[in-house]
Amino acid sequence: MNAARGQEGDGEAGPAPGTDPPLDFIRTIVAADRAAGKHEGRVGTRFPPEPNGFLHIGHAKSIVLNFGVAAENGGTCNLRYDDTNPAKEETLYVESIAADVRWLGYRWEGSRKFASDYFERLYEFAETLIRRGKAYVDSLSAEEVRATRGTLETPGTESPYRNRTAEENLDLFRRMRAGEFPDGTHVLRARIDMASGNLNLRDPTLYRIRRLRHHRTGDDWCIYPMYDFAHALSDSIEGITHSLCTLEFEDHRPLYDWCVAESRAEFVPRQIEFARLNVSYTVLSKRRLLRLVSEGHVSGWDDPRMPTLAGLRRRGVPPAAIRAFCERVGVAKRDSTVDIALLEHAVREELNRTSPRLMGVLDPVRLVVENYAEDAEETLDAVNNPEDPAAGARQVPFARELLIERADFMEDPPRKFYRLAPGREVRLRYAFLVTCTGFTKDADGRVQEIRCRLDPESRGGDAPDGRRVRATLHWVSARHAVPATVRLYDRLFRVEHPGRDGDFTGDLNPDSMRVNNDARIEPSVRDLSPGDRIQLERLGYFVADSGDHRRESPVLNRTVSLRDTWARIAKRIG
Repeated sequence: MNAARGQEGDGEAGPAPGTDPPLDFIRTIVAADRAAGKHEGRVGTRFPPEPNGFLHIGHAKSIVLNFGVAAENGGTCNLRYDDTNPAKEETLYVESIAADVRWLGYRWEGSRKFASDYFERLYEFAETLIRRGKAYVDSLSAEEVRATRGTLETPGTESPYRNRTAEENLDLFRRMRAGEFPDGTHVLRARIDMASGNLNLRDPTLYRIRRLRHHRTGDDWCIYPMYDFAHALSDSIEGITHSLCTLEFEDHRPLYDWCVAESRAEFVPRQIEFARLNVSYTVLSKRRLLRLVSEGHVSGWDDPRMPTLAGLRRRGVPPAAIRAFCERVGVAKRDSTVDIALLEHAVREELNRTSPRLMGVLDPVRLVVENYAEDAEETLDAVNNPEDPAAGARQVPFARELLIERADFMEDPPRKFYRLAPGREVRLRYAFLVTCTGFTKDADGRVQEIRCRLDPESRGGDAPDGRRVRATLHWVSARHAVPATVRLYDRLFRVEHPGRDGDFTGDLNPDSMRVNNDARIEPSVRDLSPGDRIQLERLGYFVADSGDHRRESPVLNRTVSLRDTWARIAKRIG
């Protein structure tokens, strides 16, 4: 049995051969620019995360879009870290981001890039602005700057330091770099328009003093550029043709353009904004995700209930499913919330196609086949994946004493219960037809053992006379079954919009993880390696845990159940 692997990406991602990528407003703009010969038809994009946390499903949309647009147009996509805030950045995050991008199936152009690669050039651009009278050193405190910013209804107030000469500003800025001043003493601000209706243009800060060790440059710098300044000019330095950002940066675009134009940068990129990804029953704010980890609501950033790519990977979500989900969501100009059922549907589609099947029982009850010899056993052929004929078959042991799901038997069943009951015949998957002949209970009235007889002419599960059997049950041989720990994961939040009516932690689902130590799985489970994905028939899709799974003591995480709400909705409205 070859289980679906879950630790690496599914190869480099891109449009399927012979298909056209979906046409959205960003791709329309890119196509028009190429048709007009802009940048000689070249397309260059970038994915620019700040290395201050782990990537989540929202970042996946940006990754799929940026790398996808580049690939579709024969262009390039850079992985560039916005590492301008040493207070929050760590090498751990740098490496995890690269691992997530590779896992999703993408390869960036050349080596990884960092805003810190350009600190010297960014500093030179800042001096250019000062010489041109477009920037000045302000000595107001942070509180005073905020007080003079104004509001949407009232203009801001010019700083008393706004009219310092270029010479004085250059001297102060160079002394800031030399480390002469304490943190917060001075900042470099753009000289734009304190009465602008766009608050981002009211003399925004471009540089601040921060005596913090940088994860790459160490103590070489004590002044660091602000995001808007560094982002725009890093795009220019790298020759990015289309800088794709989420909608919160729409009001920052005039500043983006100003920084490039007034710094006299040679290359002029274009910023285009798209709607970020919001998903129901989850949170994607870094601040909220950090609270979940730091307050112990989850076990860590890679907890399988987390929407981080590390968590989704550990839960067994295939990268191809995430790519398919992001492509289905599409690219829009207005923010909206996507039903998490669409993500679950994409996961089921991919896993149904690629995951081998095993049989396992989560709540076992003993089933004794009366007309099968006590010391006899045999192996039966079981199909690995009915969706993939090339997947072949495996051998499953069969013996007199079996285990089935307790829920598959009822003493006095209701009308539409088609599974096992006294006198009723059912099919054991890949095995035989069996008829219940009796059962016993323990002192508490709980069914302890079920007895049955098999039809020896029904090997493989087919009735020799063509009679109809309505139910097929999964099972394992009690003698050969492997004890396993199974973690049954559900949605982390119990409401569609966590935090809408109060603290979001109050909406946590108390049953988001249930640990089952009673599971018994067919012997093939010992062939799994950490990260391998399977379907436990009739129970759901599972993955061998990347941290805890061992051959001798299997640990399986449920990726998603078999029930597909989204597919039923799509069929009903389609």
